[in-house]
Amino acid sequence: MPGMPLDELIEKIAAAGVVGAGGGGFPTAFKLKTKTPIATIIINGAECEPLLQVDQELMARYPGELLAALATLVRGTGAQTGVIALKEKYHNAQAALAGAIKTYPDLQLHLLPDVYPMGDEHLLTYSITGQVIPPGGLPLHAGAVVLNVETLYNLHHALAGQPVTHKYVTITGAVRRPLTARVPLGIPVAELLTLAGGPLREDYLLIAGGPCMGKPVSSNALITKTTKGIIVLPLDHPLAATYRRDLNQELKLALKVCCQCQQCTDFCPRHLLGRPLEPHRVMRAATYGLADVTLPQALLCSECGLCDLYACPFNLSPRQVNRKIKAELQQQGFKPGPWQATNPSPFRAGRQVPTKSIISRLGLKEYYARPVAFQEEEINVQEVRLPLKQSAGAAPVPVVKAGDRVQAGDLLALIGENTLGASLHASSSGTVVAVNDSIIIKEGAIRGER
Repeated sequence: MPGMPLDELIEKIAAAGVVGAGGGGFPTAFKLKTKTPIATIIINGAECEPLLQVDQELMARYPGELLAALATLVRGTGAQTGVIALKEKYHNAQAALAGAIKTYPDLQLHLLPDVYPMGDEHLLTYSITGQVIPPGGLPLHAGAVVLNVETLYNLHHALAGQPVTHKYVTITGAVRRPLTARVPLGIPVAELLTLAGGPLREDYLLIAGGPCMGKPVSSNALITKTTKGIIVLPLDHPLAATYRRDLNQELKLALKVCCQCQQCTDFCPRHLLGRPLEPHRVMRAATYGLADVTLPQALLCSECGLCDLYACPFNLSPRQVNRKIKAELQQQGFKPGPWQATNPSPFRAGRQVPTKSIISRLGLKEYYARPVAFQEEEINVQEVRLPLKQSAGAAPVPVVKAGDRVQAGDLLALIGENTLGASLHASSSGTVVAVNDSIIIKEGAIRGER
């Protein structure tokens, strides 16, 4: 569909409920609804979180589908070029894309170094365009739109009228059979553990996302449109202890041992890109209860975790402090004044952290070395629980009621045309048994529908 008008593109993407397949899940249609000229569409294939392999697999297995969708986007938006950015070490994906991209003169591959967190869209945009996104700004301020690889794959199916009903998730760590699997939305994490052969230890911590930026969850947590990985860690693993830290104890410890060495700032990727973000100063202000002008800097933190997982010699967590400050400022409706932009640090290249260093520091070598299987076979499900809100913005409005029979792919909840959010579709066939903040479907069995 190379000649599809932008309005039709956006309509199809919105109708399919496509959102960012990781992070905050920003609705993709809204990213493309802009009056700002788009020069570059960047497909983020960095997958910088250690242990995750979703995007690598999709690039290696579906290069034609991804490139065709990207070409359609480039032409529809009037962009000058489309770029798939992936790490140079992803040899299978690189070979597959390089072979297929020759027929697309408007598209290119961009190979990235194996450093963390190269998947940060601010770092990625700078690496590709050479333009620095203004502090507090978006890639559009540099003429770019950034989409995740899996988002692009979902967009490919959306153009054919197929909604988002499944998610690719990597289940790894202390499990018997690490794998990346395509699973229906709305199943609990416990079912993924079963797919992976179960945990290797009785006492374990579950992290949704990657080991650096993930969040602890229970086995009852549901797979949503933004679930990228499930990491299983023994409770006695050092990283598991990091995830159980208490903020109040953290501040008390910081008061005693933080020596203002500035290593958290020296290695902060956003600071090195020229952001007015100095985590060591935020720590000092928070620790001593100061109404310091540096506190709003926390809003610029990407929460990548390099400060606490790698840089701090005392294992303090500026990230956790920043996260708390951000939440409080946002709750108060705080609007910072214009940030003063600066140039990237001349030390930036020498302070980028290799992924292998992160893996070693976090004690993940054992898990990183294990092969990860890939599974796309449909799985039978007895019940799915689909939260209405699975993206940034508002929750969609249900269009079904208890007792209705639905087929996989049917529309369950609709978002308004000019409302930020995403529509929701059935991931399984069956009977709707409840409609509240989630829609529950029972007796579903997937029969090959997307």
